[in-house]
Amino acid sequence: MEEAPRSAAVLCSVFLSGSAPLLGGQLCRLQAAVLRRSRAQEALDRDRRRRQYLRRRKAFLLSSIAGILSVLSTTRRHIWARRRTRGENFWATAQSYDEDAWKAQFRVSRSTFDYLVKLIGPAIQRRRTNYRAPIEPRRRLAITLWWFARSGEYRSIADTFGVGIATVCIIVRQVTSAIVDLLYRRFVSLPTGPQLDETIRAFADRCYPQCAGSIGSTHIPIAPPRDNPDHYANGGGWHSVILQGVVDHRLRFTDVYAGWPGSNSSASVLSSSDLYLKAEDRPDGYLFSREKSILSGGVEIPVHLIGDASFPLRPWLMKGYSDEHRLSPEQRRFTFTLASARSVVDAAFMRLKGRRRCLLKKSDIDVSMMPRVVTACCILHNMCEQQGDAFLPEWSIQMAPSGLYLIQPDIVPYRGETYGPAELVRRTIANNLLSILQH
Repeated sequence: MEEAPRSAAVLCSVFLSGSAPLLGGQLCRLQAAVLRRSRAQEALDRDRRRRQYLRRRKAFLLSSIAGILSVLSTTRRHIWARRRTRGENFWATAQSYDEDAWKAQFRVSRSTFDYLVKLIGPAIQRRRTNYRAPIEPRRRLAITLWWFARSGEYRSIADTFGVGIATVCIIVRQVTSAIVDLLYRRFVSLPTGPQLDETIRAFADRCYPQCAGSIGSTHIPIAPPRDNPDHYANGGGWHSVILQGVVDHRLRFTDVYAGWPGSNSSASVLSSSDLYLKAEDRPDGYLFSREKSILSGGVEIPVHLIGDASFPLRPWLMKGYSDEHRLSPEQRRFTFTLASARSVVDAAFMRLKGRRRCLLKKSDIDVSMMPRVVTACCILHNMCEQQGDAFLPEWSIQMAPSGLYLIQPDIVPYRGETYGPAELVRRTIANNLLSILQH
């Protein structure tokens, strides 16, 4: 800004020194014009800086006011969420259902539902944001139980409960994971102590001794996965994952192992399970405390599980004799008695699938999530049995094999080598069944 007057002064001095006096007035007028232009430019610059300052100040004030209003305001912004009054009306109506109507919809009693909300409610509660109020835990649990009970499409469940399709998918995954992570150890465990004694007595009342539970496996249908679909094809010609479960006399699961592809055998699934490792890694090779073993004819009879012909014979896992051989009366009686006691696992599978029909037909959930879904269903089954939440007879009728449901593959007998000590235990029980029961 100061260079312009200085240059004008220099020009003026040059012309005045070497020119006629008439030019002096013109040079002074030129200097004055340059000064006026520089001052006008300075004024324009000041005005421009002032306008910039005012704009920034206004933007800051507006953003501050908007931030304060967003914190204080409770108004829902409908631009971010579609109104779904139908689902909201259904959930409001469901709250007033009587006990029978509630149980028919969700396949658990209202007291069991409330108990479950109390156990996992804090884990499935979501934080409120500036955009919308979160879906409350009761509604989230209801959506998941509805899907478990019907395994309907996400779209139909979304319409029923007034939420988005993606929201249904997220809720089912989150609630399922919460049930497994928080409740598995609480509701699923092998019997010990007085509980083990009660289980042994209960199976003895079924005329089979030293039994702590029945083991079995069942196939759960899935949609053909993208990766290695043939690996999941079972002997029945459809795709599945395998559920291996141990069941006690009260039809409760005491061990659950789920997720292996349907092409595997029961023996293969067993050999990879924690149950097998727990028994085989012990020095004595027993699954339960050796203190509970009894002697018969000089042979130690441990507490053990019972299974069908698809499982291997071990000291901690007994099975009946094969029909391929000529059986003695004692062997036939042993095989019949074991099969009768083992029926608890079939009854438990029937109740499990009757309550949770998502295990009866192909669902649209990813195969990687199926182990947790199956395990969560087993946990809910145990909770219902513990709470005295009765299984309704019509549920078993609905799960009878038909065009909608897939028939289980035939049992493939285990063809591996027979373990000598296990065969000795089985022979001793068969020959001394009555005396062992009276022990």
